[in-house]
Amino acid sequence: MHDVSPSQTASVPRLRPAAAATLAAGAVIPAHPLALDAARRLDERRQRALTRYYMAAGAGGIAVGVHTTQFEIRAPEHGLFEPVLALAAEEMDAAASADLVRIAGVVGETPQAVAEAALARSLGYDAVLLSPRVPGADPAYLLERAKAVGEVLPVVGFYLQQAIGGPVLDRSFWREFAAIPSVVAVKAAPFDRYSTLELVRGIAESGRAGDVALYTGNDDAIIADLLAEHHVSTPGGPRTLRFSGGLLGQWAVGTRAAVGLLTAAHRAAAGDLDAHRALSVTAVDLLDVNQAVFDPANGFRGVIAGVHEVLRQQGLLKGVWCLDPDESLSPGQSEEIRRVRAAYPELHDDDFVAEHRDAWLR
Repeated sequence: MHDVSPSQTASVPRLRPAAAATLAAGAVIPAHPLALDAARRLDERRQRALTRYYMAAGAGGIAVGVHTTQFEIRAPEHGLFEPVLALAAEEMDAAASADLVRIAGVVGETPQAVAEAALARSLGYDAVLLSPRVPGADPAYLLERAKAVGEVLPVVGFYLQQAIGGPVLDRSFWREFAAIPSVVAVKAAPFDRYSTLELVRGIAESGRAGDVALYTGNDDAIIADLLAEHHVSTPGGPRTLRFSGGLLGQWAVGTRAAVGLLTAAHRAAAGDLDAHRALSVTAVDLLDVNQAVFDPANGFRGVIAGVHEVLRQQGLLKGVWCLDPDESLSPGQSEEIRRVRAAYPELHDDDFVAEHRDAWLR
């Protein structure tokens, strides 16, 4: 837990050394779902089981209170933001893993985002994933907001896709964003190759490329991002940048398999041609899985329910209920998920979950 107060503008919150090392080296960071019962109330037992699953699977971090956790947890009628962050924190405390990076999602205008960051800090979180979705906000406002939040906890930037409310942010924005001393990583999730490249180039031009870890959030291009070499110009001269890990809703399922994929990607980056070839083949298979889970054919309407459905079919969740009753699976989506689970067992953790599920649910 950090002991930096919001008023200490002269100092910059720092990550714990072990967490900083994990983030820089590259990690699988699943975006934690929300377990509900049929009455759409928090199912604490299954919520804890999910956290235990991610840690047992070898995730290097966990992101809680993010889009996959459902932004509605903050609504007064639900009041679940603090309870959900607290449950995950308790499980991470119990695991006593110093290397695990604890990330809390924060949203809203500056006062709300700062208050949520302060709560996350009080619960022992290492950093915040700062959502850019602020209706009517311009880039200058988003930059000042990031600076204010960064006085509380280290910041992970977030390029959110337009389909779910993200703004268009150009290279100059990311250059200025990465220059903020409290920024430790950026999650690229515009689901657009051009925008992803602009983000990387902006970070390179900031002069802080060595301090800001690149994480893919492009669930439709996970392996492409992990294998890509970005040849960019920096104030110190030409440099090659890579995505070191992923913070992904897709990695909320098949998490143990994802750890294997990331390990292979790191081997490929070190020159292992066999690993590179194998990942090139797997890339399209993973895209097929993501298409079933994320429901792009229907404008991503079934994305959260799709993650839930995989976990339901594996027995970790009881149902696919979301806080918004209108948010559910699209017609045929459950069948598509069954198809990809059967077609690509190596990308799912069916056997691993079946072996440990009862223990996680205790």
